[in-house]
Amino acid sequence: MRSLDDDIRLLDEQLDLALTGWSGRFGAGDLAKELAALRAETRRAPEDPAALDAAAERIGRLSTPRIIDLLRVLTIRFHLRNKAEQLEIVRVNRRREREATTDAPRPESIADAVCALKSRGRSAGEIVALLGRLEIIPTLTAHPTEARRRSVLRKQGDIGAGLAMLERDDLTPPERERVHARVRHQIGLLLGTDEVRSQRLRVDEEVRNGLYFMCSSIWQTVPELYADLDRALREQYGDDEAAGLPTFLHYRSWIGGDRDGNPAVSADVTRQTLGAMRSAAIELVLGQLRELYQELSLSDRRTRIDDELLDAVARDEAVVELDARRRRHLDHEPIRVRLLQLAERLRIAETAPEDPAAIGTRELLDALRRIERLVGASGLGIAGVGTRLHALIRRIETFGLHLAALDVRQHSRVQTEAIAELLRAARVHDDYMSLAEPERVALLVRELENPRPLVGSGVVLSEQAGELLDVLAVVREAFAGVEADARPPIGSWVVSMTHEVSDVLVVLLLAKESGLWRIRRDGTVETPLDVAPLFETVEDLARAESVLRGLFSTPVYRRHLEARAGMQEIMLGYSDSNKDGGYWRANWSLHQSQDTIASVCRAHGVELRLFHGRGGTVGRGGGRAGRAILAAPPLSRSGRIRFTEQGEVITFRYALPQIARRHLEQIVSAMMLAVDEGPDVPTPCDDIAPLMSTFAERSMSTYRGLIDDARFWDWFRSAGPLDAIAGLPLASRPVSRGGGSVDFDSLRAIPWVFTWTQMRYMVPGWFGVGSALEPAASDAETLATLRRAYRSDPFFRAVVDSAQQEMARARLAVARRYATRLGGEHGEAMHATIAEEYARTERALLAIVEQRSILDNNPVIQASIATRNRDTDILNLLQIELLGRARSAADPEALRDALHLSVNGIAAAMQSTG
Repeated sequence: MRSLDDDIRLLDEQLDLALTGWSGRFGAGDLAKELAALRAETRRAPEDPAALDAAAERIGRLSTPRIIDLLRVLTIRFHLRNKAEQLEIVRVNRRREREATTDAPRPESIADAVCALKSRGRSAGEIVALLGRLEIIPTLTAHPTEARRRSVLRKQGDIGAGLAMLERDDLTPPERERVHARVRHQIGLLLGTDEVRSQRLRVDEEVRNGLYFMCSSIWQTVPELYADLDRALREQYGDDEAAGLPTFLHYRSWIGGDRDGNPAVSADVTRQTLGAMRSAAIELVLGQLRELYQELSLSDRRTRIDDELLDAVARDEAVVELDARRRRHLDHEPIRVRLLQLAERLRIAETAPEDPAAIGTRELLDALRRIERLVGASGLGIAGVGTRLHALIRRIETFGLHLAALDVRQHSRVQTEAIAELLRAARVHDDYMSLAEPERVALLVRELENPRPLVGSGVVLSEQAGELLDVLAVVREAFAGVEADARPPIGSWVVSMTHEVSDVLVVLLLAKESGLWRIRRDGTVETPLDVAPLFETVEDLARAESVLRGLFSTPVYRRHLEARAGMQEIMLGYSDSNKDGGYWRANWSLHQSQDTIASVCRAHGVELRLFHGRGGTVGRGGGRAGRAILAAPPLSRSGRIRFTEQGEVITFRYALPQIARRHLEQIVSAMMLAVDEGPDVPTPCDDIAPLMSTFAERSMSTYRGLIDDARFWDWFRSAGPLDAIAGLPLASRPVSRGGGSVDFDSLRAIPWVFTWTQMRYMVPGWFGVGSALEPAASDAETLATLRRAYRSDPFFRAVVDSAQQEMARARLAVARRYATRLGGEHGEAMHATIAEEYARTERALLAIVEQRSILDNNPVIQASIATRNRDTDILNLLQIELLGRARSAADPEALRDALHLSVNGIAAAMQSTG
């Protein structure tokens, strides 16, 4: 059996051969020597700081074209290694699945959860009922966008497919050589392909990128997940116990609907996005219907066809006309006739949804379920889970005819300014912005209860307000086309930077103005729109309780909730809270907020769905979603959960169907176990809550001491590649809110984390923890308490282990070169501040986890980081050299592409953009 080392060795060999073929362009022999010399130097770092000096001196003598060559080769090496590691994950999971038994399933699998629930005394019926309480909604976003171009990803995919072929034991030597040649060919193409886009992505291109994953691995994986669940129930309880599994997994997207700070997301873009997702969904279903047509060739002369299906065929013959030549061959194959009718009506639905012949989601599902019942009654054993027909039914239940419901997000300030303009135009109030919060709420409530609109169609509004009403009109159109009881193509209206009750009520008034919200004559509210407040900063997380209590105590909002089945979605921002308060403060604030929010909702009889705005990195709430679910406060485990899937995280989790399946099964498994435990289970963290709050305050004080230092911002801008990141043509959204000049407050959390990652400091993932914990870790009794918490409390362990991982990924010997070579007169002092906190954090964590070295508890990741460091150090030294040259060059733009390539290379090495 192949191993990770085998794959990496093969890829390195094929890269070397491809480089040899390109000797005229790269000077392969000299380049190989250069790399070998640099790797020999960095092998001794950071134990010998002089080694980095020697490597940097060697790089300083290289021409810029030669630096670009080195960057390109090292970047490709990391891309190849990353692909090999993905395949190793697949390989390990397959091995564990082969070794699993009914009594000892693969850890964190659905079978593992079912087995655990059975051991708790749960019956199969109770598990099915539990699944009926689940609502799991991954949500794709375009930020941080994937740094790699689609053409690069495809080539990496082809290389991965070649490596997977080599797993076969029956390959002949010529076949094996052909696979090697195929891999080498794709590596050669990678060498000749631009790593960095020449232009920033448009929103429609981001939409296509999201659709790529929806239409491939996600579409493929979803029915397999339910098949796993069906199999696990049958293995544990018998063949008759798995019937009627509910559909609890659905997808949403922000791509094409996230307007917060992105002027490129217009109402027209949102309308086009909805159309693109609907067309993609319909084309996928049509493809499945074609396959079913080929498969379900059952004859009424060999199996019994019930009158219900024959009546449906007869009814639709009056609605759609099939090709006569094709129809005459199907006289005894009514199932095929029915499938052709459904396909024809679906084509009509794509081009003319208002046509009476167009078919909707509910009617299509009913027709397919009828066919499934008929096929099942044939007695041939050709129906049920695992068949193409059952998979299509499950897919339509999951994706509908729009793939993913689209959220709209807008900043509270934009909405407040728009309503102020409307109130002024209606002569209701000339200066809404000057009102205190109680006055705002009173005014908004009065206007919500007043049936007349604020302004007529002839009123001229500002571009910002007009555009906001235009997107609400698009949302209204989307809801208008939804069948009764079908899942709508619109998800939630997310209010970014929610500070007050009025920030939510403003959306209702705008919705009322747009025909999306009204009070009926009987006093009840009619609306299809869910409004989700987003609490992002540390201050807003602390205020969430009072905001929600005020909101739920407002009678008109209570009526709004009744119209939405009593359910409130609340989003938590992991990125801005970390940027605002540092690692430990953000994590504890988020943990407390979940508990508090759940408590407020329970007290007011409101059903809660938490929406976690998690990023890819630890500093933005990243990590394994399954473990985060089990670490959440018990009271927050409502069974309903949303979480963002962002940028390169989408690529990692969904590029391969096998990894997509593993990712989703870990989430489903964790949700099953967490919800079964119930909301009243005590956790060890309850006992150390006062300590955690003390740690949070100390940590934030230390963190704010760093970023509020008068020297900090100028040093950060000059020491790191922030400006290069800002110019990188990654996403359609600007790096700063408002798109203007960049300062700490306006800088988005993604480029903030991205820059620290590039510099190898990893500050957002650990800074302040040492100052918080070291005093407590120095006290024997408190240390014993923290050690117990680490062993028994999932939340405390997750926070500590994530900090460990980010510290292991940090490389202070390299980071110091950014600080001192590029950071100006304060570079040494700023580095010393960070290094001293790193030492404090290392001492405290090692005392708590009882290890000799950071990450001793995860030797696989520890070894991977150590192996990667050598070449990553070279990439950093190359970037530092380029930054230095750009700042002294007469034409810095001449080095722009080289700097972008260096950013891309380090992102590949660190497997993170932010």
